[in-house]
Amino acid sequence: MKNSFFATLSRMKYIDRWALMRNSREESLSEHSLEVAMIAHALCTIGNVRFGKHLDADRAALIGLYHDASEIITGDMPTPVKYCNDEIRTAYKQVEKSAQERLLCRLPDDLRPAYESVFHGEDSEEERYMRRLVKAADKLSAYIKCIEEEKAGNTEFRTAKQSTAAIIGGLSKELPEVRNFMDEFLEPYGSTLDELG
Repeated sequence: MKNSFFATLSRMKYIDRWALMRNSREESLSEHSLEVAMIAHALCTIGNVRFGKHLDADRAALIGLYHDASEIITGDMPTPVKYCNDEIRTAYKQVEKSAQERLLCRLPDDLRPAYESVFHGEDSEEERYMRRLVKAADKLSAYIKCIEEEKAGNTEFRTAKQSTAAIIGGLSKELPEVRNFMDEFLEPYGSTLDELG
């Protein structure tokens, strides 16, 4: 269907994440993407203000909004399956790229280049660093989901929390913005509204 890009994106709200896990509260792809965008923006802002970087926080937020858009077509592939081995990981990357192209084909020709750069990136050191922060934001969002599930009394996410924490720990050694976010902003997640005060 011609120019169905935005109508297709609106279906993010129907894609559930964590399909193999018992959730105390379902999380849609739309919710996850918003959280990743906010955290990616925060990480770039921290980098600029506290670490003297020159990152485009607005672009990072935009990349965060679209980072999993291909899952509208592919669905949310569970992490244990997606990263089971190199062969599956490589095959999934191809499926993901094909799904991105299917989405981009739903745009008018004159708008497509603007969105291609969001999906595929630009070749600059700043862009590569910023995209690493978006990936870190994705992991932080997953960790936050684990915290929230744990606070709701759901032990189903215990192993996911441990493995995600290990990944974030590795990222924080290379990306000081991640360590800063964890030290300063992570603790209040899972608190009640009254506790947030």
